Amino acid sequence: MRCQISGRGRANVIERAGPAGGRWGGALAGWVLCVVTAIMGAGCASAPTMAFRPQGAIPPASFSHQLWEEVLRAHVPDGAVDYPSLAKDKRFGAYVGSLDQVDPNALPTREARLAFWINAYNALAAKGIVDGYSPQSLWGKYRYFVGHDHPVGGIRLNLYDIEHQILLPAFNEPRVHFAIVCASQSCPILQPWAYDAARLDTQLDQAARMFINDPTRNRFDREHQVAYLSMIFNWFTQDFLAHSGSLIQYIKPYLDDPALVKELEQTPYRVEFLKYDWRLNGRPPIEPAP
Repeated sequence: MRCQISGRGRANVIERAGPAGGRWGGALAGWVLCVVTAIMGAGCASAPTMAFRPQGAIPPASFSHQLWEEVLRAHVPDGAVDYPSLAKDKRFGAYVGSLDQVDPNALPTREARLAFWINAYNALAAKGIVDGYSPQSLWGKYRYFVGHDHPVGGIRLNLYDIEHQILLPAFNEPRVHFAIVCASQSCPILQPWAYDAARLDTQLDQAARMFINDPTRNRFDREHQVAYLSMIFNWFTQDFLAHSGSLIQYIKPYLDDPALVKELEQTPYRVEFLKYDWRLNGRPPIEPAP
């Protein structure tokens, strides 16, 4: 979940395992987990045991992300979301509604299931903004990620459930961190296309490459050998270490600058993390909810 309190600027920490609780971080994690446990109870079952009960079910083989693709093309120029126009687009409401009419576990392939959950997260994250929620404050983060749930597959899930109970444990795919978008400036950009099973690996690679090479999210001080990385690499260090052994080893294959790659292979770089900018990733809705 995109739930870290820090604001703009730089965190003076070296490469290390992320704090317990991912984006919630440290002491806040314990408080939030207590609240979540009390409020949600068994609602946080892991993906393999989650039983979906879609009403008026769409046959899994017929489920399509085409409406979401059309919405993204229409309302997300250059990664900036036009939330007022998105809110008025009937295709957006129709797509969000369709998420409740299919059993995600019955989708035919791992790629189809992973694409479904990435698209669902991104669409419902946008829906949270349209509904007047915002992750900019501490209480706002709780309301946005945990307190606001959505109908999916005949049950109700929040963004925390989708990320931490389904996407991360069920798929073990670190590139997911560059694909899911929590409507904030420091998140990955919302791509102008939907994730699709047939081209999912290419899309995930593209999202990772775009994020890692974006100097507003990751940058390299070659004079002082410091890699200033997104806080996402701090929150989810273990996911990247499990894949590549170190953060530098993970990012090297995605870098566009061959000279930088060679330098990283020959020179130890210290890793520090940039603080997260929680400002909205686009034009705000016209009338926020009270």
